[in-house]
Amino acid sequence: MDLPTPDDLRERRNELDLTQSELAERADVSQPLIARIEGGDVDPRLSTLRRIVNALDEAEGGIVRARDVMNSPVVGVAPDDSVHESKQLMDEKGYSQVPVIRDGAPQGLIGNSDIRQRPEENVGELPVAEVMHESIATVEPDATIDEVDAYLNHNAAVMVVEDGETIGVITEADIARTVS
Repeated sequence: MDLPTPDDLRERRNELDLTQSELAERADVSQPLIARIEGGDVDPRLSTLRRIVNALDEAEGGIVRARDVMNSPVVGVAPDDSVHESKQLMDEKGYSQVPVIRDGAPQGLIGNSDIRQRPEENVGELPVAEVMHESIATVEPDATIDEVDAYLNHNAAVMVVEDGETIGVITEADIARTVS
């Protein structure tokens, strides 16, 4: 990953016809900090640099956030629901997986593959909590599509959580639809 130089930041800001004050407001930093970074007087923290680059991306219209691609409202099941009930819901909605949610907070995912991997004849009678996989990724609504995509490399879905409440879900299909 190549980090932008102070000259790169200044040049990009000028191309977008933004003042230092306007960029500072968009990035939620001070105008003097922008001036010092562009002047090469200070090396910003990575988190500050990320906010500045994201602000420039947004000014360019090129940044997509989790809230822009998430599916909402979330269709999910509770950990105490039966696997049979969750399978019926997935079939009815045409989903291959659904989030498992307790009191608004994500607990995991249950999918067709989780159900098929259970050898028991009575798998449908089991509670979802015994069959689901708990490995889930969560992001805030402001997360970039690149952040979401990175999580999807290792997870079947990403839950969008705000103030402890699950407000959306994103899958590979959502990213593909956005990119195309």
